[in-house]
Amino acid sequence: MTKKQRREASARRQQQQGRQRRRPPALLQARDERSVSCTTFNILAPIYKRMDSENCRESQNRANWFSRNEKIIDRLLADRSSIICLQEVWLGNDELVNMYEKRLGEANYMMFKLARTNNRGDGLLTAVHRNYFRVLNHRELLFNDFGDRVAQLLHVESAMPFWQNRSSSCVQQQSLIVNTHLVFPHDHSLSIVRLKQVYKILQYIEAYQEEHKLGPMPIILCGDWNGSKRGQVYKFLRSQGFVSSYDTAHQYSDSEEDAHKWVSHRNHRGNICGVDFIWLLNPDKCRKPLKISWNEAVFGIIKYLLLQAASLSETNAFALLKADTPDDHITYSSFCQALCQLGMVHPDRVNSEELEDLWNEADRDRDGVVDYTEFQANDEAFGFTVKEAVLFPPEVEKGMWPENYSLSDHAPLTVVFSPVRMPCSPRTPRSP
Repeated sequence: MTKKQRREASARRQQQQGRQRRRPPALLQARDERSVSCTTFNILAPIYKRMDSENCRESQNRANWFSRNEKIIDRLLADRSSIICLQEVWLGNDELVNMYEKRLGEANYMMFKLARTNNRGDGLLTAVHRNYFRVLNHRELLFNDFGDRVAQLLHVESAMPFWQNRSSSCVQQQSLIVNTHLVFPHDHSLSIVRLKQVYKILQYIEAYQEEHKLGPMPIILCGDWNGSKRGQVYKFLRSQGFVSSYDTAHQYSDSEEDAHKWVSHRNHRGNICGVDFIWLLNPDKCRKPLKISWNEAVFGIIKYLLLQAASLSETNAFALLKADTPDDHITYSSFCQALCQLGMVHPDRVNSEELEDLWNEADRDRDGVVDYTEFQANDEAFGFTVKEAVLFPPEVEKGMWPENYSLSDHAPLTVVFSPVRMPCSPRTPRSP
């Protein structure tokens, strides 16, 4: 190779590295002080990355996997996402794990790792930036089925208030975050396994919400779903009210025409497809049984009578409902008394059985009293709007896979969310 050819080759390498490390400009424009962001990325474990020979894996060449993962971390730190969900992290290698823990830890992330079952070597890593969220709880879900797949559930709370309520109290909002990597459908019979894995995730989320008596909150599902928009997993999640954040940001529909507008993966067979998603379910999309819809409507009337007809502030409305109770909460007795004063308790209006149902809906944590937080929660919920979503490298957003992309066989997906108030939709009870 001549000197000129070496210089040109060096320039091309530098240009490629610059593209891989450069932060998407769209995300810079989309973020503001209240926005939060999430990145999902299957980083291709070195034990799976094929080299020139089918019998050789990248894990056999430390220089290669070390350099590639350094560049992956460079990119993650440049993006500075509030939450990072990684799949195919080589958890069986202490040096690689320490690399991620050290550099992400120094950037103020707390990390949660979960290996696949049966010592498969790789697993999940979820990193949460302390400036944006506090982790209230962390759960591990082991599918214990074909493929030894797993999932992580994080219950987080905003580190800073998104807004103030009517009494000028700061409101810290909560969300549920899931990170997973579903089984690859080597044949059609495994499609049902993948669908059941999603079903187990949604069942687990329902059980967790019921166990902790949680009110309405956004749910974000991140990961490598190993299936495209044409598959049943996509259709199932859409039927449950979830939206694909990337498709929402780019105003793509569920139609066949829009199914191939973008890709995020080139698999070991050489096929390219879109399989990496960040799903969002907002509180106003929850399906509600008839009785819960009735309770919600009645609470709307109660709030109207207290806040409008009686010309009370929200704080004074709370004081009216707690009556002479010495502690700062509403009791069942004072609740009934206040509704009687409003003329609502009557066989033709709210009967005794319906009154008890209303109380059970108001007392979300089932401790026998309603504090101000529970009272305010019955008025409104918070959710997210999708401000922007970017795949890297940019060619994949046009349905093409660039040959010079070397970070992984997947494209990282980053979504920027903005908090928004929305009508409160009470939690859906667990299915029998």
